[in-house]
Amino acid sequence: MLAARIHAYGPPEVLQVEQIEPPPCGPRDVLIEVHASSVNPVDFKIRAGLQRGVIRYRLPWTLGLDVSGVVKEVGERVTEFRVGDEVVSSPTHRRAGTYAEYVAVDAAQVAKKPARLTHGEAASLPLVSLTAWEALARYGRLGVGQRVLIQAGSGGVGSVAIQLARHLGASEVITTTSTRNVALCESLGATRVIDYTQEDYRELSGLDLVLDALGGEHQRAALSILRRGGAVASIVAGIPEATQAYGPNLGVLVAGLKLLAFSLGARLRGRRSANVMRRSDGETLSRLCQLAEEGVLRPVIDREFALADIAAAHRYAETGRARGKVVIAVR
Repeated sequence: MLAARIHAYGPPEVLQVEQIEPPPCGPRDVLIEVHASSVNPVDFKIRAGLQRGVIRYRLPWTLGLDVSGVVKEVGERVTEFRVGDEVVSSPTHRRAGTYAEYVAVDAAQVAKKPARLTHGEAASLPLVSLTAWEALARYGRLGVGQRVLIQAGSGGVGSVAIQLARHLGASEVITTTSTRNVALCESLGATRVIDYTQEDYRELSGLDLVLDALGGEHQRAALSILRRGGAVASIVAGIPEATQAYGPNLGVLVAGLKLLAFSLGARLRGRRSANVMRRSDGETLSRLCQLAEEGVLRPVIDREFALADIAAAHRYAETGRARGKVVIAVR
């Protein structure tokens, strides 16, 4: 099969599309014929070696953490899926590999694809929707009548989080973005869009929850705009920046200590703070897919690239200007 692999860490050009053997299908796995995948920031951070202190791969390695495709084989212990089912998944980092024509995934991490979505649309959702769910629902406990700020509302996680926050009953869904993306964020359901080139979100106050997608000074600023008892759910851990400054191993320690210190400082101020990550959970993903089937969650796709152009896809995604997701068409 064709797969996009890295043999060394580095710029987008280290991604090589080459022929390799398809993965075996274990007893609890489903073998998925990949129709589409997508690019997430963690993909190019892994490719560049900025996560190697916590995600250690034996190179060469196939990247990719989103998939939409068709089940071609099921393991002997799998009962919930059949050959021919259209499915989606965001497998764990240990079993990444969706930049390929086939991928084997633990069936517990798989869900049925929303019928109303194309494979490209469906592939854009798993990782970002699971991340948004973790930040807003599981950790943030966002509920009816609450006020939330979602940083970077036009990004992959942000565009889903706006829609999910409205579904969860938030009375105010505030987001930040650039001028060109104000209309997009409004169309997704934001009740107030702060154009960061014109306004300062730090003038807000009394919020119940902040989804921090920026880190650094923005994470610290989030505490000052929360009510007492409010929470910061951060989806950035600062590991890439710390790795660049201190190396992979010491960088992880430094980033971890900063997160711990920030969390303790938040507690002293009567707030909660945590770094949250998506869980590769098929049951939660099924709930999110049902929301997509009902039209509650709408995919936002900026561009689509062929697997052969995976390096160009990474170059574009790394600019940080993509609206929503960058999709990889495999078939």
